[in-house]
Amino acid sequence: MMTMKEIHSDADRQALLQQLMGQLSPEDEKSLQKILADKDAQKKLLSTPQARELMKQLFGK
Repeated sequence: MMTMKEIHSDADRQALLQQLMGQLSPEDEKSLQKILADKDAQKKLLSTPQARELMKQLFGK
């Protein structure tokens, strides 16, 4: 499995996302797809402190 230290490009991020998606249960994957299709749900999720911290770790911003 890829670690955060190995993420250097968009392709690395995409590969990690695919790895993580493969570990979800079918129900969780369906819930995630629903959130990804709903811009308001995305904004709500991405505005949480946990999401902001994760984005900081992933993208260094």
